[in-house]
Amino acid sequence: MKDYYYFLGIPQNASAEDIKKAYRKLSLKYHPDKNDNDDFFSDRFKEVKEAYETLTDTDRRRLYDQNLSSQQRNVKSILPPKIKNFSASKIRAQKGEEITIYWNTYDADLVKIVPFGLEKPNGERTIRIKEFDSQGKFQILLHATNTVLHKTIVQGITITELAESELDSEEKESLNNPSGSFQKPQKKENQSKRLVSVLIFLALAAMIIWLMLN
Repeated sequence: MKDYYYFLGIPQNASAEDIKKAYRKLSLKYHPDKNDNDDFFSDRFKEVKEAYETLTDTDRRRLYDQNLSSQQRNVKSILPPKIKNFSASKIRAQKGEEITIYWNTYDADLVKIVPFGLEKPNGERTIRIKEFDSQGKFQILLHATNTVLHKTIVQGITITELAESELDSEEKESLNNPSGSFQKPQKKENQSKRLVSVLIFLALAAMIIWLMLN
């Protein structure tokens, strides 16, 4: 069952006005037209809208609150939340380059990845970094929360922007590698030739000795 209060970032006793304010703010943030129709933001926009429509209807909200409370009592863990893994496919990248992040949490009923939003307890997501900060960094934070214990743990990943000088050096290295890669095969080839020569010499020597003895 989805936690609409968490979607909107409000407490369960939030007023109707609080719900409207939260919805207006998040709908602007996640609106697909402002995010190049990205599927991730489209999904977040739909979730926020769904939460708003449910919580602003008195009867639907009362029924929803009853079901949510029942689920929270029956499902939530009483163990502290843990983050087993939070990693990225690369930690140095160019602007606009795709990066995949992976996460795995335990005993967390609310998982949030900043700056993207709510996520499942375990999963992966491919993102594209549009901007780095003034220091060439992009910070991603994983918040794993157990709402029964009111305990949250946080783990971060910092993606560093590749400078143009670094990109140039990588390109040069890739151009130099082919010549280097031929050196080893050539060395092995020379060793093979020497081995063949030795074997031929030994064979000829053995034949001469056999002829002399006979």
